[in-house]
Amino acid sequence: MHKLNPFAAFLLTMTSAAMAEPETYQIDGSSTFPQLTYSIISLSIQPSRFSITKGTLTLDKEAKTGEVDVIITRAVDTRSAATNERNLAADQLEATNDPILIFKSSKVIFEGDKPSMIEGALTFRSITRPLTLKVTQFTTLTHPVLNKDAISASITTYIKRGEFNPGKDDPNHGEEMPITVAFEAIKD
Repeated sequence: MHKLNPFAAFLLTMTSAAMAEPETYQIDGSSTFPQLTYSIISLSIQPSRFSITKGTLTLDKEAKTGEVDVIITRAVDTRSAATNERNLAADQLEATNDPILIFKSSKVIFEGDKPSMIEGALTFRSITRPLTLKVTQFTTLTHPVLNKDAISASITTYIKRGEFNPGKDDPNHGEEMPITVAFEAIKD
């Protein structure tokens, strides 16, 4: 058995690290649940689900870097036809415009081997603001049906209505609107 001298071992380590490639995953819209909540009349918290989500995640686990690009399109589903109709209005969520929300990351922050925060910019109602997403769950696994590498993750954040041209300034609506997204992404 041959022993590598320290310099050769160093070169081998550097070569294998340089060979590691970022991996790209496509968000699976059928297994993704983006939700925005807001209060009405300070009596209830109303959840609204966005219908279609597309996007990519690119991760380099060894370099601990990544990129996230997400587009949320189509109407919001509140499970109430009357509320859905109100949300379609231009003075509410502008849910008839495509896309509704666009998020583009500028930095993925790792804690150990997993992303913990994603910094970037959110565009909503034609206004772009900086936004940080907190990664609350992150798992990599082989998808049991597709037999491909996959990611399962959950993120949370919140936006303030006043920062995104709330349209009709209704004092009965809460200012903070939490956003949660549970998603799956499949490796290309």
